[in-house]
Amino acid sequence: MGRIIRVTGPLVVADGMKGSKMYEVVRVGEMGLIGEIIRLEGDKAVIQVYEETAGIRPGEPVEGTGSSLSVELGPGLLTSMYDGIQRPLEKLRELSGDFIARGLTAPALPRDKKWHFTPTVKVGDKVTGGDILGVVPETSIIEHKILVPPWVEGEIVEIAEEGDYTVEEVIAKVKKPDGSIEELKMYHKWPVRVKRPYKNKLPPEVPLITGQRTIDTFFSIAKGGTAAIPGPFGSGKTVTQHQLAKWSDAQVVVYIGCGERGNEMTDVLEEFPKLKDPKTGKPLMERTVLIANTSNMPVAAREASIYTGITIAEYFRDQGYDVALMADSTSRWAEALREISGRLEEMPGEEGYPAYLASKIAEFYERAGRVVTLGSEPRVGSVSVIGAVSPPGGDFSEPVVQNTLRVVKVFWALDADLARRRHFPAINWLRSYSLYLDAIQDWWHENVDPEWRKMRDTAMALLQKEAELQEIVRIVGPDALPDREKAILIVTRMLREDYLQQDAFDEVDTYCPPKKQVTMMRVILNFYNRTMEAVDRGVPVDEIAKLPVREKIGRMKFEPDVEKIRALIDETNEQFEELFKKYGA
Repeated sequence: MGRIIRVTGPLVVADGMKGSKMYEVVRVGEMGLIGEIIRLEGDKAVIQVYEETAGIRPGEPVEGTGSSLSVELGPGLLTSMYDGIQRPLEKLRELSGDFIARGLTAPALPRDKKWHFTPTVKVGDKVTGGDILGVVPETSIIEHKILVPPWVEGEIVEIAEEGDYTVEEVIAKVKKPDGSIEELKMYHKWPVRVKRPYKNKLPPEVPLITGQRTIDTFFSIAKGGTAAIPGPFGSGKTVTQHQLAKWSDAQVVVYIGCGERGNEMTDVLEEFPKLKDPKTGKPLMERTVLIANTSNMPVAAREASIYTGITIAEYFRDQGYDVALMADSTSRWAEALREISGRLEEMPGEEGYPAYLASKIAEFYERAGRVVTLGSEPRVGSVSVIGAVSPPGGDFSEPVVQNTLRVVKVFWALDADLARRRHFPAINWLRSYSLYLDAIQDWWHENVDPEWRKMRDTAMALLQKEAELQEIVRIVGPDALPDREKAILIVTRMLREDYLQQDAFDEVDTYCPPKKQVTMMRVILNFYNRTMEAVDRGVPVDEIAKLPVREKIGRMKFEPDVEKIRALIDETNEQFEELFKKYGA
């Protein structure tokens, strides 16, 4: 038990804290506010408090809990909405109304709800950390696997029969090698700042299919990969992350609203329960965990929310699921680090951020990966991390963007100019990149189309050529261009408007399957090849621009039938043949 000697915003200094440990959770003041020790100097402890500290004064008690900031992992996570330190917001609302009372806490997992447990092991079985004790149908989409905690190993001496149990009831007893008995419940706790262990990491060879053409075709992310979406205000970061949460082929989604405006988080909360999971037709919320730490919530909890989210994601990965983690936005997390660092009177780095900003960002993104899990029957699971970055004024040279780009492998640069022109997703194809293309091209070639990479590179080269031609057009006007260049501008406009542009609110176009993406690309590139042939044969470019098939190509994104899209190749060829006859080419 210690006493407060100083209060500066979310930081509290207490003395008489001998025997306390770094990152230990403490109860601060008479209200019992939740805090975490972030520095120890002799018997003084510097505590970051996860709640508003107004009214706390020197002399009030500080009590240690003996454990670090941990999350509860077990049935009940899915469909839940937590704050940054895993307090269930719905439960807190029941207890204190629309405004959360300070010092209020509630268990993260419901203690009264019974779950139907079916054991998969029997008495006498040897188990090790990561083994599955049994399964619980947590939602109609996801089967929750009850895992042996990573630190437990031994022989099952007692296992519960199939039936309904609460998370607090003992479902198994394990005799450890030293003869002691460990009682296992349906949940266990894990410190958020510690990576969950796994057997080994696998190379990122399988793409995370998102159904967004710009991302899948040009700037793919692999399962277990890392991506950053930096962009100025209003360029569509949040909508892009919503699209990825809805449509990516991850089985579980963890969405962290870190320092987001309250109205944006409200949109997520209202939209997700209404959204249907495209694979099952059930509400998307049944495979989602939401962590809401809005900009009006305490700064210190914002810093913790990122770790809470990634620990929950790792837990579902350990069950063998592919998890997509959306962090929106890491800039506000970095601002929380900056504020706490300033209160600690640390030496500031660039733009006032702490000098350790780069290592903190790297530490977070390094927890992504596709892994072989622990257990005697290992499974493969993955955590893909997609972080939105909100640089002030859209300045990509600021420290958070630059330090993020050093560690992530995919960069989706959102462009305010594209957003103003109503081109969504507003991903700038000249500034963005993906370092996973070589690793995942074999998957595309084997499962979708053997010419995928060749077509992708041809389209990318055309878009880069267009950027060069646009510079010339600005200086001398479009009429000064030779016919070949004019023809390239016609095709690249089709690529931009008919392929890269995608309507998130259209029933058909919101999700584009890989087969349809490749077919659409083939139609446009076939048009390009025939156009070049026609120009070489002396057909005027104006005549090519008037071909009726161009309008059909423009509407193909709204056509769900891939065969009808494929038929446009024959239609294109027929119309070009008629042109050749007309001009005797």
